[in-house]
Amino acid sequence: MRIRERGRLPHWEKDSGLYFITFRLSDSLPEPVLEKVAERHRILMAAKRVGAHLLPSQELLVAEFSPVRLEEYFDRGAGACSLCDPRIGELMADALRYWQGKRYRLLAWCVMPNHVHVVCRLLPGQDLSKVLQGWKSFTARKANEILGRSGGFWQREYYDRLIRDGDELERAVRYVVRNPERAGLKGWRWVWSAGGEEDWKAGEDARRTADLEIGATKEIGATGSGAGDTSPEAGAD
Repeated sequence: MRIRERGRLPHWEKDSGLYFITFRLSDSLPEPVLEKVAERHRILMAAKRVGAHLLPSQELLVAEFSPVRLEEYFDRGAGACSLCDPRIGELMADALRYWQGKRYRLLAWCVMPNHVHVVCRLLPGQDLSKVLQGWKSFTARKANEILGRSGGFWQREYYDRLIRDGDELERAVRYVVRNPERAGLKGWRWVWSAGGEEDWKAGEDARRTADLEIGATKEIGATGSGAGDTSPEAGAD
């Protein structure tokens, strides 16, 4: 496993890793909030390193800027929500599908109005940061052309979590496919999962798909990918 320091927070990466990834539009979070997210991570990592308990003020910050609270904020539609534009939503979906089976295997994805969730397994030799760079640089350039604008389109930060077992994979995929419904988006078209969205919602074939994917990852791990390594709560770029 590699720890890559970039941006505000580190990334935990391993060869052929299974990931839950989230990246967001540049206007979906103001800079002061991003700083608080980074501070939250530093507090948690420092406490874990020395085995210390959090101070009351630190506990409040950790709770206020947790991934769950931030996700609720995004789902309320923060920012311009450019991904609601059918041209931009389809552009992003096409970018995710383009390298399917070549750089990664997609398990689920959802293009929300101001952020994107992806669950995927990198194929051997692929680098997570380069995969993200490919998605973001291509879509940013094209989206700015379509919208007749310039400047940053995506936040530099992204969040990734290594998935370690079938239960965690199943939870991640269910979370992704249910995101539009939780946000009140009816008939949302930019959501997909292997085996079908309804299968994951109803539980049909979900466990089998998760077990097969975890089995494939362990098989690769036996050749030196570092299977079994753990990840932090979240990372960002």
